[in-house]
Amino acid sequence: MSPRPSATDDPALLAALHKNSFPTDFWTADAIAALLATPGAFAFAAAQGFILARAAGGEAEILTIAVDPAARRQGLGRALLAVAAQQAARLGAGRLFLEVSTANRAALALYKAGCFSEIARRKAYYGDQDAL
Repeated sequence: MSPRPSATDDPALLAALHKNSFPTDFWTADAIAALLATPGAFAFAAAQGFILARAAGGEAEILTIAVDPAARRQGLGRALLAVAAQQAARLGAGRLFLEVSTANRAALALYKAGCFSEIARRKAYYGDQDAL
């Protein structure tokens, strides 16, 4: 279950993992490849999930984290957050940000356990759902 750095030649694999995690709102391989090609972008993957983030200007942002529904609540999300935070720090980021839907209770619990805290609310960021 240990996440490993994901090379830029893995966008199809990451897209398949994303689609499995978000069947109605998934990212394509082309979208993931474009993000991976941006400066400061990095990804870590395991067999059943991945995290994609980027660091710039002393800050980092988690762009997406996807864990196969069958593999949830087994520690993979926490492991992905941990390796992303470590990589962000190696890249000079002093803060790590993300957006999460107020309706995504599982993700909210994961981020709370990972010591994230709410700093702002974006109204209707996810259609009819706010983002924290």
